[in-house]
Amino acid sequence: MSPRTFNRRFSNTVDGVPDENLVIELSMAELRDIAGYAAACAEPALAIFQRDRPDDCRPRAAIEAARAFAGGGERTKAIRDRAWAAQRAYQETRDAGQAAASEAARAAVAAASAAFLHPLAKATQVLHILGPAAHAARAFELDAGDDRDVGARCIQQASDLAGAVVVDVLRRYPNAPSGRGRPGELLRRLDAALRQAATNR
Repeated sequence: MSPRTFNRRFSNTVDGVPDENLVIELSMAELRDIAGYAAACAEPALAIFQRDRPDDCRPRAAIEAARAFAGGGERTKAIRDRAWAAQRAYQETRDAGQAAASEAARAAVAAASAAFLHPLAKATQVLHILGPAAHAARAFELDAGDDRDVGARCIQQASDLAGAVVVDVLRRYPNAPSGRGRPGELLRRLDAALRQAATNR
């Protein structure tokens, strides 16, 4: 293990507990990989949102912004603006009782937000990495009548989709945070699966 790898993996802990004030190494290339993964996880759920809101392009625009950044685009305020617009779409569908569509929109919000993953050792930052997959899985669950098996399959697909860079970045952060209802459960399931798979390699 090189000194650089050692510093990245272990210097952000105090007695084995991550120090939230310490900075994690993140390159722009790694951020692009995270954004690409986030967009890929969120995009399938767009079909649910667009079925209920065919004229609302805000979630799609947020995912497209994440994809553009992942493909080499600049990390600009426009990405944040599209994330906020998708957030409003989430709120509107939630308030209208369109639960599956609202979760699909939340996945899009999280995908655009992935471009702004913060390099601090906070568990909440895992939401930027795995949130799109968790909310998309919840959208599919709800669309299938709250079928938890559907969500489990979505999480497995998201696990299979995660490349080495995504897993390596994830492991620099603490384990996923508690709470956040069913999407939080799905997120922690994916987080644990990716960390365990890396350990078993």
